[in-house]
Amino acid sequence: MAGEAQCLSYTGCNFLRQRLVLATLSGRPLKIRKIRAKEEDPGLRDFEASFIRLIDKVTNGSRIEINQTGTTLYYQPGLLYGGSLEHDCSPSRGIGYYLESLLCLAPFMKHPLKIVLRGVTNDQVDPSVDVLKATALPLLKKFGIDGESLEIKINRRGMPPKGGGEILFSCPVRKVLQPIQFTDPGKIKRIRGTAYSVRVSPQMANRMVESARGILNKFLPDIYIYTDHMKGVSSGKSPGFGMCLTAETINGTILSAELASNPQGQGPPVLPEELGQNCAKLLLEEVYR
Repeated sequence: MAGEAQCLSYTGCNFLRQRLVLATLSGRPLKIRKIRAKEEDPGLRDFEASFIRLIDKVTNGSRIEINQTGTTLYYQPGLLYGGSLEHDCSPSRGIGYYLESLLCLAPFMKHPLKIVLRGVTNDQVDPSVDVLKATALPLLKKFGIDGESLEIKINRRGMPPKGGGEILFSCPVRKVLQPIQFTDPGKIKRIRGTAYSVRVSPQMANRMVESARGILNKFLPDIYIYTDHMKGVSSGKSPGFGMCLTAETINGTILSAELASNPQGQGPPVLPEELGQNCAKLLLEEVYR
């Protein structure tokens, strides 16, 4: 492998995922120093450590060294191996945090990736699994990554703080991506969405749908928002509700917006009507941009 001379060197905790993903794809070792060195609680956070363990699982022969305080990370990438895997994500960040990077790496594995991720499926920080399923998969298909084995399946929903969600992500292997020209977004033709609720009244989802439609129906007749109420084991460990909306254009561009209720015991309670309206406004803002 490349010697220390060609080792990429960075400081700080910004873009940690992107740096690890790009180092893995290009096969170049990297060293990141001074990770939160001046903070009271220095070093890598638990979700970053979990992400590094995930990278270690999908590769074969990676060398990872972290110093005692967790402020320096050395990573020498191995081969992207893939296969059938399982990973428990840290509940302090959503599964989307991990899934975004897997979407970049999955097509270049040696064996088709089939991974079960457990943790928080929907939160207020990271893109939810619903949004990635609705927006990232169609984008991958444009690059020629498709087939029955490309899917994101939500087995269980998990809301913060305790999580308890579970998803299955599988992706076929493609050594070459086809180039695309994708510059004209086109006009909006339809809106789809999901209103989900776990460990609260199923009525919450219907109330969100009604308030969101109250705003969106003024612009477009073709709107369908599914309600998804999970019970029992598949509802995770914490109560919550939220909404994810996607607008599709005539050229196949997909714009998305999402909102989730405040985690249990944190912040003021949110009314489902307000959440539905605000989510619809966020989508209109996205279209406007």
